[in-house]
Amino acid sequence: MSLLDVQDLVLSFSGLEVIRDLAFTVEEGSIASLIGPNGAGKTSVFNCLTGFYRPDSGIILFDGKSIIGRKPHKITQAGMARTFQNLRLFKSMTVLENVMSGMHCRTSAGALGAVLQTRSQRKEEEQIRQVSEDCLDFVGLLAKKEVYAGNLPYGDQRRVEWARALATKPKLLLLDEPAAGLNNEEKKELIELILHIRKTLGITILLIEHDMGLVMKVSEKITVIDYGKRIAEGTASEVQSNPKVIEAYLGTENEEEAL
Repeated sequence: MSLLDVQDLVLSFSGLEVIRDLAFTVEEGSIASLIGPNGAGKTSVFNCLTGFYRPDSGIILFDGKSIIGRKPHKITQAGMARTFQNLRLFKSMTVLENVMSGMHCRTSAGALGAVLQTRSQRKEEEQIRQVSEDCLDFVGLLAKKEVYAGNLPYGDQRRVEWARALATKPKLLLLDEPAAGLNNEEKKELIELILHIRKTLGITILLIEHDMGLVMKVSEKITVIDYGKRIAEGTASEVQSNPKVIEAYLGTENEEEAL
């Protein structure tokens, strides 16, 4: 069953098409990847999925319902969470406060309750704290919950962002270049974490990634785009041997061997 269904997606800026009649699906419970060379339109696709861009035309169905035109926080409420290629943490706030900040889409007590500190407000805050701590524990950072986010090593800052996304209780987790800036050991830990999230939490995952070793190890289906258009789709082995992919994305024999 498809959790995400994208059909005939078109997006343009000043007459220049950055996404052209793109179609792909992500099956519920799967790990899928969207790959392509720089400038292929991958992040623009994520921006359309999460409500930051509105496509010119096409269909985006999430959990069977259209999400085109919905605000980003409403899409998050519906169960789609995202991390970004460039870290977006509040570095002067603690690790725990950063994760708790991501749960605003799940709050219901309202502004008046926050001012008056009603019983329901206090109960909700405690629930938010507990969920946030559980997510930090899941990514291995609970012991650092009171550390300022800006004082953490880069790899740990990435994990804070993951914990914040998980705290929104997503059905689908979108990962934009999760391995960017990580060393080899951190990449190994990242692969383990991706697989652990799917196995333990049952969350469907769609990632954009340039590290082909990571993509090939975790992905059950890979969609390849070039100039905003799908040029190939299939398993890791099918994509790896596709001449169009080698020409457009992998390029050289050395890069092909690196897979």
